[in-house]
Amino acid sequence: MFDIAVILVNFNSSQYTIEAINSIVENTTRTIKYQIIVVDNGSRYEDYQKLESQLQNKKNLTLIRSKINTGFGTGNMIGVNRANAKYYALVNNDTVINNDCLSILQNYLQNNSNVALCAPQGFDENNEVLKSFDHFLTLKRELFGRKIFEKINSKKYPKRDKVYRTPVKVQAIPGSFMFVDAKQFDLVGGFDTNIFLYYEETDLAFRLSKLKTKNECYLVPKAQYVHFKGKSTSKNFSIKKEIKISLLYVLKKNSYLSYLFLRCYLIVQYFFKSLFKPKYFSLVTLFLKGAPLSSSLKQSQIIQNK
Repeated sequence: MFDIAVILVNFNSSQYTIEAINSIVENTTRTIKYQIIVVDNGSRYEDYQKLESQLQNKKNLTLIRSKINTGFGTGNMIGVNRANAKYYALVNNDTVINNDCLSILQNYLQNNSNVALCAPQGFDENNEVLKSFDHFLTLKRELFGRKIFEKINSKKYPKRDKVYRTPVKVQAIPGSFMFVDAKQFDLVGGFDTNIFLYYEETDLAFRLSKLKTKNECYLVPKAQYVHFKGKSTSKNFSIKKEIKISLLYVLKKNSYLSYLFLRCYLIVQYFFKSLFKPKYFSLVTLFLKGAPLSSSLKQSQIIQNK
């Protein structure tokens, strides 16, 4: 068994994946036993071939080809199925680590028996701090925003856009870099594979928090990484729809009344927006239908022939 299984999902961004792996190899202490699992999530065949040629001689590295884009959560779950480790490091392929992240995060979980999930402090390519954690998805968060709760109760809702010096207890962390106890991850069933993109990590953290022991989540700022955001996903209107589908799906799982209220609120909000920007009327239609998973991008993926 390895200490850590590092899992990366590639989608038409092989150069970023290669650089991410190189940064892990260069910065991780030699005493840690780790495996790297790369899941190619239905990329163009030439992008997959580049991965195959560049990674074939890497030690303890497994490359898996999925001929269809299964989405973020399912892509990671494909990797989890091939993992044999005490901890999972679920790392976006458009990241590089600045220091020995894996050792720091592993030591933190080993020394804190109450913690199941943690993350390093994130920065962008310009060394500006990223929001390296989040608060649980709730109706009040969606209606009033996060900042008001950060002002009212900064202990329960720490400020997200801040560089921290010591570990901070948080509610959820982003999917760009998640370090999780494998037993706890497996115990809650991992990611919900009904979700194609977005809110998988919030949903996971919420389910982990419901466990009786080893259920807490922390930001560990001693570990640091850079995230070149959105290199696998373009921010077009279909992605905006996908975000809303996932948001309402996760909220519905946890509180049906909150889902109904927010859905009605969004119908009204986007109806008035559509009076000035007609493209938003498709969102009104989506919400009227209940933002079903059948409208997700997951349903429109094409199987690659190689």
